[in-house]
Amino acid sequence: MAKQPAWDVDTATLGGFAETFEAVVLNVGRVLQGKEDATRLALVCLASQGHLLLEDVPGVGKTSLAKALARSFGLEWKRIQFTPDLLPSDVTGASVYDRDRGTFTFRPGSVFANVVLADEINRASPKTQSALLEAMQEGQVTVDNVTHILPDPFLVIATQNPVEHEGTYPLPESQLDRFLLRVRMGYPDRSAEVTMLEMVGSAPAPDTLPVVATPDAIPAMVRFTDEVHVASSLKGYIVDLAAATRSHPALALGMSPRAVLALQRAARALAASRGREYVIPDDLKTVAGPVLEHRLVLSPEAAISGIDVREVLADVFRSVPVPSGRSGP
Repeated sequence: MAKQPAWDVDTATLGGFAETFEAVVLNVGRVLQGKEDATRLALVCLASQGHLLLEDVPGVGKTSLAKALARSFGLEWKRIQFTPDLLPSDVTGASVYDRDRGTFTFRPGSVFANVVLADEINRASPKTQSALLEAMQEGQVTVDNVTHILPDPFLVIATQNPVEHEGTYPLPESQLDRFLLRVRMGYPDRSAEVTMLEMVGSAPAPDTLPVVATPDAIPAMVRFTDEVHVASSLKGYIVDLAAATRSHPALALGMSPRAVLALQRAARALAASRGREYVIPDDLKTVAGPVLEHRLVLSPEAAISGIDVREVLADVFRSVPVPSGRSGP
């Protein structure tokens, strides 16, 4: 008898959330060796109703992670290969004239799926990249003044090579701000890479992974994430962090209100995955880098001097006192 998906074992409770989370992490781990941290952050993004940007050099498993995550939930997914000649209509769809009917008919683009893999997104022109803005923010696309609603759940997983690579365009700040998390894949450690070599020819492909959670698990996880408690002292801590980034001399652009909301939401999902119904400061510190680093813009002087945005973020956290105890509801 086949094992039931993890979420069927329990309803939207803390135990059910954590069990589903771990089942998907283990499932993705059958394809990706040494990428557990990246997988966990990807699931945090999914439970937070956000979009994910995977960044690193080619060949470190960005596309495999996206495929394996979609397969683990049994979601419909489509892949868009971003190239310099890709048009916005290739992403959103277009109205095509039907000669038999004598009218225009809308043909949906590849963005109409539960999980959209925008592969090498920064190889397309900024005009084509912007075709995703409405979809990522509003869950809809507008073509010829007609609005079309996208499937629910809807998740964009974009992969990006470092901008120093030839033939890439930097993503505009408006689009970067719409990615809840940016995760750097990194190279696997030595033991994971040895295991990878030993599994050549026997490792499963992402498309063959078993479905370990139903699609209905995702909205249930989202609802539970919304209920994770954040003390008023921690909310004040988040606001103080935002204020510190906005006044930091090395930053030309600090945390936006969207970034403030994203930091709280990601911390809530991480807390739930760790078996807690409340957020602690360590949750905020864990997700701060993936949530904030791609949203902060260095000042021209700081960029010229070679300061890294991670150093600035670390300085911000050192400058803002961490709340102690439990103050307020």
